[in-house]
Amino acid sequence: MSSATTTLPLGRPRDLTRDAVILQAALDVLAETGYEAMTVEMVATRAKAGKATLYRRWPSKAHLVVAAVASLSHSNVTLSDVPDTGSLRGDLLALKHASDTTSVTLKMQILGGLVASVQGDPQLGDIVKEELIRPRSEIMSGLLVRAVERGEIDPDRDLDSLALLMPAVTFYRCVVLNEPVTLESQQRLVEEILLPAAGVR
Repeated sequence: MSSATTTLPLGRPRDLTRDAVILQAALDVLAETGYEAMTVEMVATRAKAGKATLYRRWPSKAHLVVAAVASLSHSNVTLSDVPDTGSLRGDLLALKHASDTTSVTLKMQILGGLVASVQGDPQLGDIVKEELIRPRSEIMSGLLVRAVERGEIDPDRDLDSLALLMPAVTFYRCVVLNEPVTLESQQRLVEEILLPAAGVR
């Protein structure tokens, strides 16, 4: 009898392109229904995939939502993508042009759908802060720091509050007023709200 071991086949490799389809379906369902009403079955139907396929990849709805939100976060513009134009106004407008307004609208709708759920689920709340809120506020903080270094903004200004101002107004308009995010609306926010609040003429 041979002592050699037999190597078993590993099976079909995981199709990563299907992951992207499923995660996009999860984002779409999440934006439409909210976290509580969303089901794995809805996502499977939207993605034209078997429910068992989803559960093999993500063991629960929460895991699926975390992965979906993380996939959206990974497409974010970073501070290094925003050119230093020499002025806060120019930097902010460059950021708006670099952003995908459709993605921003979807992100805000998702955030709106998660608001009620995060109240009773601290773990989900941490995920929302980490994946949806923190990346954008860090970009805004970086642009404001640039402006302070140029002498455009008084260093005693509350930069943390200023960094949250535009995302907060965008959230209110998108989720509460049901208005889509557009380049024009974002430019008005820059010109009429953030720059005056920062003390920039």
